[in-house]
Amino acid sequence: MQLTAKPSLPNALLISISTPQFKGDEATESLAELARLVTTLGFKVVGTQSQKQSSTQKVNVLGSGKLAEIAHLTGNKGMVENEQEDDVLDEDPLTEISSEIPSNDLDFACADVVVFDCDLTPSQLRNVENQLGVEVFDRTGIIIEIFSRHARTKTAKLQVEIARLNYVAPRLRETSTGDKERQMGKGAGETTLELNRRKVRDQLAELKRELVSVQDVMMDRRTQRSELFSVALIGYTNAGKSSMMRAITGSDVEGENKLFATLDTTVRALYPITQPRILVSDTVGFIKKLPHDLVASFHSTLAEAHDASLLLYVVDASDPSFRSQLEVVHKVLAEVGVEGSKKLLVLNKSDQLSTEQQQSLMDEFPDAMMTSTRNLDDISKLHKYIIGIAQEDMIEEEIVIPYTAKGIVGEIRASMSVVKEEYEYSHIKLTVRSSAIDLERLKKRMLNL
Repeated sequence: MQLTAKPSLPNALLISISTPQFKGDEATESLAELARLVTTLGFKVVGTQSQKQSSTQKVNVLGSGKLAEIAHLTGNKGMVENEQEDDVLDEDPLTEISSEIPSNDLDFACADVVVFDCDLTPSQLRNVENQLGVEVFDRTGIIIEIFSRHARTKTAKLQVEIARLNYVAPRLRETSTGDKERQMGKGAGETTLELNRRKVRDQLAELKRELVSVQDVMMDRRTQRSELFSVALIGYTNAGKSSMMRAITGSDVEGENKLFATLDTTVRALYPITQPRILVSDTVGFIKKLPHDLVASFHSTLAEAHDASLLLYVVDASDPSFRSQLEVVHKVLAEVGVEGSKKLLVLNKSDQLSTEQQQSLMDEFPDAMMTSTRNLDDISKLHKYIIGIAQEDMIEEEIVIPYTAKGIVGEIRASMSVVKEEYEYSHIKLTVRSSAIDLERLKKRMLNL
């Protein structure tokens, strides 16, 4: 039997631009997050580089000296010139996320791609690619690519494709002879670039029309579920929401230890099943510096949270940066207009914390709930909490049902919680707990018997 070697992963070099507005721990945490994003795409992070700049808006986002250094790490495939720029403030290498690339060793594996932890303008991207001779990504490009790969539902695919085309449109480039060539026939007089841009505009218009139609269908489905008590799991990507979804609904929702393992909103019933049913939705994970165009995608993927009766803010309590991640969640929720009347902070992954760490967090967040999806007692506690909140809005009432009323008792058991049953000579007396809407609907039905 002959073993086939696995293909090596593309090597990625990460670049951080430190500015007066973006520096220190914030820049370090953001670069570490970028490494996880890049890994999610299947790249191998082989090193990082950083440079202090007064701004990321310059024509040359990096000084030429730093470019020359990076060009060496990518195999000197471009046309960079080793000259220093006057506007460079300082060079400040960050702690390496993976092993450092030895710049004095000519036998090291060159970086195949370079990824910037900031947004680059089309001209900046083009300049850096020309200088380095390898493919260059910015943070937005990486996130959009991840969203594109992980979208599953029609709505998510449409919105991500709209975001992708909005990102790609200004980055379209003319072919080598496109500046002079003119296309014959339809569109005569237009360059290849102009035709491509018009094609993108047409695609965007068609996608937006299709999205409106799909969203109308989704709105109808949410309206049908709106009378049920619903819980929305929200939080930073990789906080363990999908694992919690599986634990409290008994479902097979996908969950992996990577960023954006799931993108589409999933809705399941709380398990063990309650009467009336309680719905639980697992929404897309949040992330820092979310591209503006993708905020629109969150309008759809977080639509379930708009109508949720209870919001569970799930955080990875074992991640030291979860507080700043929680701020991102609050910010994005405010941007998309999601406001819940009831909220619970869930400090997840407690099994990765010591007893002292757990106690410290509970002292800091006394109203939170400490959980681990691997602990059945924790899941049972969360299940009881959800039911308790749901029952706060329920009304308890006694209903008298004559034996001649066929099918009513079965419908009540399917949609309401029966607290007490009494069988009399001519009727059944049920004490039920239900929403005011369902009780009013039942009473009207009883009047027509």
